[in-house]
Amino acid sequence: MDVDRAWRVHAQVAVRPETFGALLYHFGTRRLSFVKDPVLAAVVQGLDDAASPLAACTAAGVPPADIDRYLAALRTLADTRMIEERDA
Repeated sequence: MDVDRAWRVHAQVAVRPETFGALLYHFGTRRLSFVKDPVLAAVVQGLDDAASPLAACTAAGVPPADIDRYLAALRTLADTRMIEERDA
């Protein structure tokens, strides 16, 4: 995952906000992911409007000390095709 590029929720993924964070369902792979952190859910939902994952983290209020942990979570979502790179 190139954290300097723009990303978005995959076109085949539905995001359902929940009190614990969000559910992500990929209609192509039939994979369900539980995002059990409301801040991470905000980061994921903010990807469409952000220039990069780092910018989405900053916009969601992720503390600088936690950025690496959130980027690791986004890498997992990229590996499972829940999020994808987009044109800037």
